[in-house]
Amino acid sequence: MTLELTLFRTGVNDYRMDLEITSAHEQKISNVITGLNSSERGLSSTEALRRLAVHGPNIFPTRPPTPFIVIFLRQFLSPLIYALLIAVLLALWMRDYADAVFIFAVLLINASIGGGQEYSAQKSAAGLRQVLAAKSLVARDGVIHEVDAEELVPGDLILLESGMRVPADIRLVSTHHLEIDESLLTGESLAVLKDSQVELPVETRLAERVNMAFTGSLVARGRGRGVVVGTALRTELGKIVDSLEAEPGAKPPLLIRMERLTRKSAVFLLLATAVMAVILVLRGYTLYDVLMVSIAMAVSAIPEGLPVALTVALAVASRRMAKRNVIVRRLAAVEALGSCTYIATDKTGTLTVNQLTVKKIALPELPAFGVGGSGLKPTGDFERLEGVLGPMQQGKLRSLALAGALCNEAQLFEESGEWAGHGDSVDLAFLVLAEKAGLPESDRAQHYSLMDEIPFEPENQFAATLHRGPLGNLISVKGAVEKVLPMCKGVESEHVLTQMNEMAEEGYRVLALAGLLSSVTQLKDQLQGLSFLGLVGMMDPLREEAKEAIDHCRSAGITVSMVTGDHPKTALAIAKQLGLAGHLEAVVSGPQLKAAGEADRDQLISRGRVYARVEPQQKLEIVQSLLAAGHFVAVTGDGANDAPALRAANVGVAMGKSGTDVAKDVADLVITDDRFATIVAGIEEGRIAYSNIRKVVYLLISTGVAEILMFFLSLILGVPLPLTAIQILWLNLVTNGIQDVTLAMEPGEGDELHRPPRRPEEPIFDRLMLERVVLSSVVMGGISFSFFYSQLREGVSLEVARNLTLLLMVLFENVMIGNCRSETKSAFSMSPLKNPYLLAGTLGAQLLHIGAMYIPFFQTTLGVAPVHLSDWIRLLGMALSVLLVMEIYKLARHSPWLSRFTTSIRRHL
Repeated sequence: MTLELTLFRTGVNDYRMDLEITSAHEQKISNVITGLNSSERGLSSTEALRRLAVHGPNIFPTRPPTPFIVIFLRQFLSPLIYALLIAVLLALWMRDYADAVFIFAVLLINASIGGGQEYSAQKSAAGLRQVLAAKSLVARDGVIHEVDAEELVPGDLILLESGMRVPADIRLVSTHHLEIDESLLTGESLAVLKDSQVELPVETRLAERVNMAFTGSLVARGRGRGVVVGTALRTELGKIVDSLEAEPGAKPPLLIRMERLTRKSAVFLLLATAVMAVILVLRGYTLYDVLMVSIAMAVSAIPEGLPVALTVALAVASRRMAKRNVIVRRLAAVEALGSCTYIATDKTGTLTVNQLTVKKIALPELPAFGVGGSGLKPTGDFERLEGVLGPMQQGKLRSLALAGALCNEAQLFEESGEWAGHGDSVDLAFLVLAEKAGLPESDRAQHYSLMDEIPFEPENQFAATLHRGPLGNLISVKGAVEKVLPMCKGVESEHVLTQMNEMAEEGYRVLALAGLLSSVTQLKDQLQGLSFLGLVGMMDPLREEAKEAIDHCRSAGITVSMVTGDHPKTALAIAKQLGLAGHLEAVVSGPQLKAAGEADRDQLISRGRVYARVEPQQKLEIVQSLLAAGHFVAVTGDGANDAPALRAANVGVAMGKSGTDVAKDVADLVITDDRFATIVAGIEEGRIAYSNIRKVVYLLISTGVAEILMFFLSLILGVPLPLTAIQILWLNLVTNGIQDVTLAMEPGEGDELHRPPRRPEEPIFDRLMLERVVLSSVVMGGISFSFFYSQLREGVSLEVARNLTLLLMVLFENVMIGNCRSETKSAFSMSPLKNPYLLAGTLGAQLLHIGAMYIPFFQTTLGVAPVHLSDWIRLLGMALSVLLVMEIYKLARHSPWLSRFTTSIRRHL
């Protein structure tokens, strides 16, 4: 035992003493109590108050909700936003206030949309918080009191009963059939039988410390007493919470890709501006003229509408996810889930229902058969094997189910349409089995009354009851196979043991049942000569949709692995059902990871698809290794033991119903229905969001490059700029700004889950994007400048030429919308009614420009004016050219013939 006495200063002459005890599991009970200055009667009320003042309340420190203003200002923390802010400052310095106001207005709109979405998500996530332990039974002054759990202090003696949530870390003093479900802390699906009298080695794993009870775990059965050895952050759960503060989360994939795009755009802008400035200086332009043209160039090159469109795309996907039971806590996580290449998922409560269920039965002299259904809901059929469930076999099944239901201390009930229960998970599984077998509780209560019982004792490994029934007194026994078989007569033990071993190898927890009609009135008079009723195999079964969901992930090119604290054999049984592993050698265990060196550990992790007996720190190591290997990692989980890994991953996904507050607080996404299949829906929405972002980037970049091309052509040929800075701003922020926002609302194309995930190093601006941007920009920029140049050569005034060129670019943008809706599909195959927002936005942008041509204020500010019908027809014809060119490009690039031709060329090269 380590007993630390720490003196620390709280004022000028004010010192206090802080007690901390560690490794209580390795010590005798008396030593722990003495070390904490406590007693078998507990603390006095006065001492408890004094210690409360020293240690503080037994609650985890919680961050106050982030104020909206902070969330709002956080939206400006982006390289792209920095570039736009620099443009604003340049415009202000040059007293070009119109440009500055336009750009800054866009930034405010972007921050408002993004801030509002994140603030709404914060409130939704806060609504999921649950109080884990409100009241506790504690001995003070030798009397049992019910106090708030937050008032507990080290040295308090507390009582635990079935159904209670453990409020602090406790060294058990006494236990009576005490079993505690620690799955939310350790990941182990089975309740742990506790024993207060053992003393354990200091290195004993958390899941094997049977003389301890830990904060947040649930008492499944029995009762016990214990002394508090840790509260708040000094508990095992608290250590996990505290470690999260020091663990930075991985950047979302979208942020990584946008930073790359911004850096490349900035380099391109600087080079283009430098070249242009040199040309202007050589031609004798003044410094003022050079700066004005530089601002115009910056306005052209920077996609001002991208931040708003990006935020809208993510916000729309977030709303769509909410309808599919996914709460988005951080906006960038929307796309992150769609980008993931690897999902490391918890088993208990995520892939499984976290409730023991009878899944296999072996009746005497018959092969084993399966049982449908899972959890507490008593629905599910018995597997129909030829010759198994005839009338006689049905009777044997009912006898077995009745014995399991009578030899039972749990309660199963339906409340508000939902099935719930109290008591040991094994007993609950037998009650559910009885309901499935047509033996409802109402009938059992009417026909059977309890006469005598032998409760389950760890040293006995069985339980027995005696009931008065309609046919006589009925003995029912359930327990370990090796204990029940000797009580039975006329049973072929070797055959039964073979069946037991086969079921155990498949990951089942196997119990035997026996019974007998007898005239005895006390159980001690007859626990021999019983009739063997059969074996039952229990496990925490898969969620019904889990296998299909993992298949969908696999078809989407995403690698899925299972991480659990369970025994390797139990993990393998589940993995086989999911298709994740086929043999024990495919399972990587926690001890293996611990024994391996860093290089060997990374190799083990890279080949593993099932990780068993894994501790919280090892889950974190697995995620960090996968990140280092270049994966975009999503981690799912519901327990406090999952929290460090959730925090470290590119995207953390917590379960909303069964998840702990710790897991939900660090997660990026929260699944409100606890279904792993919902993650598939999230992946689909994430991919749609990213696809829409690419569409917006293509629209904005191609327009910007077309404008830059016009700039350079005008400089090379020595003619005025085709558009002024304010006209470019109008084009980029108003007409184009409406279209890109509605383009961000585009629904999916339907094949998102059949595409491979994007490579982690793949940029937004990839080869396909480059080809499309270059082609469309050359068409738009080249035709627009040629038209402008020809107008000047024909003697048209500069103002009229610019007015017509601006209208031509607006028409080009409207036509480009059709090209942007899909990277591979023809614009003519995409119904405009599929996205009514886009249709309305395109028409609205055009009408807005038409309105500006007739309103005096905009005529003066933008230099626009109405045009003749013949000019409209001529300009529209030119604008349609980009649609024709891009349709030919799509047809050629994605045709099977061209694909084979280009493949052949690459092979020869």
